[in-house]
Amino acid sequence: MTLALALAAGAGAVVGLALGALGGGGSVLAVPALIYLLGLTPAAAATASLLIVLGTSATALYGHARDGQVQWRTGALFAAAGVLPAALGGLLSTRLPDPLLTLGFAVVAVVAAVRMVRRAPADATRVRRSAPAVAGAGAGLGAVTGVLGVGGGFLTVPALVQVVGLRMRPAVGTSLLVVAVNALVALLARAGAAGSAVPVDWAAVAPFAGAAVLAAWDGRRLATRVPADTLRRVFGLVLLGTAAVMLLDLAL
Repeated sequence: MTLALALAAGAGAVVGLALGALGGGGSVLAVPALIYLLGLTPAAAATASLLIVLGTSATALYGHARDGQVQWRTGALFAAAGVLPAALGGLLSTRLPDPLLTLGFAVVAVVAAVRMVRRAPADATRVRRSAPAVAGAGAGLGAVTGVLGVGGGFLTVPALVQVVGLRMRPAVGTSLLVVAVNALVALLARAGAAGSAVPVDWAAVAPFAGAAVLAAWDGRRLATRVPADTLRRVFGLVLLGTAAVMLLDLAL
């Protein structure tokens, strides 16, 4: 168990680094790490992941805000569109069978990996700023966070660039606000679901969460020293391997 906790803390550090440096992607690693390293069920892992994502994204958000790289009004409007889907997703997740949740995690990990390995979206010159496009993107991200317990930052950053029209650095900082709001709403929905709330094993989750929060500070500094494309490709390949393990586990 000691080795498992040490490995979980290491995985938590990777999650924090990714969120701090890229505004997303790392939280997708949290769920499989909690399942395979700590032995949590998919439902319990999703709940614990939301707690980790909330603490880590809030920590990273503070650093980006201090650098003036958060568009508060844009982030709040984008997040508002995802509040109801995140709440409904949080309620739905507690009623889904574990194999279906695991499959959902694996699919999201593949999507995240492909997006991270591919070249990052360039700062948009022509974007769709229509209210339906922004609301649709925000709602979809809220639903993903609520059901699967992942932050969805790997989708939020491209959406903020291509749909809203933010430049890359503010998109990364602003995505952390969206991720934190969605995670908080999904957690509150799960906690308020009578008879379906999933308990959290704090003794197992705390080292993971602590390492993630601490690493989030270093992630922001890492982004200034290592090319963003290199970071994305490394994390993307790790995610792809993780998704392959989950799909293999389902097939066996």
